[in-house]
Amino acid sequence: MAKRRLNKQQQFRIRKVQEERAARAARKEKAIQAQAEAGELGPEQEGLVIAHYGQQLDVEGLEGENAGKVVRCFVRANIDSLVTGDRVVWRPGQNETGVIVARCDRQNLLQRPDNFGALKPVAANIDHIILVIAPEPEPHDSLIDRYLVSSEITDIPAVILLNKTDLINDDNREQINALLARYEALGYQIVRTSAAESGDKPSPEVEALVKGQTSVFVGQSGVGKSSIIKTLMPDEVIRVGAVSEATGKGVHTTTTAKLFHVPIGGELIDSPGIREFGLWHMTPQEIEYGFREIREEIGHCKFRNCRHMGDPGCAIDAAAKAGRISPERLRSFHRILQDMAEQQARGLKID
Repeated sequence: MAKRRLNKQQQFRIRKVQEERAARAARKEKAIQAQAEAGELGPEQEGLVIAHYGQQLDVEGLEGENAGKVVRCFVRANIDSLVTGDRVVWRPGQNETGVIVARCDRQNLLQRPDNFGALKPVAANIDHIILVIAPEPEPHDSLIDRYLVSSEITDIPAVILLNKTDLINDDNREQINALLARYEALGYQIVRTSAAESGDKPSPEVEALVKGQTSVFVGQSGVGKSSIIKTLMPDEVIRVGAVSEATGKGVHTTTTAKLFHVPIGGELIDSPGIREFGLWHMTPQEIEYGFREIREEIGHCKFRNCRHMGDPGCAIDAAAKAGRISPERLRSFHRILQDMAEQQARGLKID
């Protein structure tokens, strides 16, 4: 998918930012080299990135006298972008600081595109994605499917966690049950809970879900991600947001992805709330693969260049008529493809 084209003013602004970043990196690299030459850096050791703050990261030591200790670290200029969950090699410095000198191999990486189509990493080395939804704000197929497509493409298993079950009533019960049934039929694990009803203690269902796992919580703002984490780790200070009564939309409470250790075992990565999870960086073929039931129909269309948007002889349309693909999932698939096409068209129109 083509990236959005920038006008001359935007290109100039981006070049200036890149030049300033390069100058800062050069100054930082000189300072790090001076510390190394002066013998002010300790021995190399493994660590875990638990939070990211601009050019600095919080690293938890994993060995020796620094095991369990959190140190604010700078990054060598030649290291690729680091994210929460990365395992790194670092060297302790002076005044409770350190320097990251290498990144260890990743098991996987969860990414999302920014407004210009560039990929922004969210978290690494994840055992599963916990997609949190709730009766309020109302869950929508399109947003859920965007997360699930990303899960399928990155090969990170996804679990759908319905929070705020105490808000289910006669007005929304049928709709929510039908929504969850569609994903259960596709083989996705569904877990139900209510952070409000469990009080200060986590529900047994959530405990079983996170124990011994590295999990990342995703979902639109206001669904209660931070509230669930607070029940798992009551000693952590996590600001819990409220849902705007006027708009029904969530209030963002988390500003950076952060890793927490769960007392019962396992790690949680809480990521900023995302109302719309864009897939502009993916190809139509990747979107097809991201829908489990549609994946099975690929290659069976009458024409090789079938767009799957009502084209004659489309195997996906035939599967939908035969009941192998639900109308809701087919609409979601078409909506995602259409959104991608519109993003590309807008990008190509910008000088």
